[in-house]
Amino acid sequence: MDYLPADAVKNVVTLEVDESTTPNQLVDKYRVPRAEVHLVLINGIYVDEVDRDNPLNPNDTLAIWPPVAGG
Repeated sequence: MDYLPADAVKNVVTLEVDESTTPNQLVDKYRVPRAEVHLVLINGIYVDEVDRDNPLNPNDTLAIWPPVAGG
């Protein structure tokens, strides 16, 4: 299932959010089941689950990936 907003282009969307917005709040806002959130990066740096309730900074780039399987 695709959780990106309708205006996403090539899996990218620009959002304006309040200063106190956290990655987990965005996950919840877009109704992404937390079990579907495996890898979270802010500005290319991995964010552990315990740190996903820390607010984003202005101009941060947030990337979220589901669990994937490969061979």
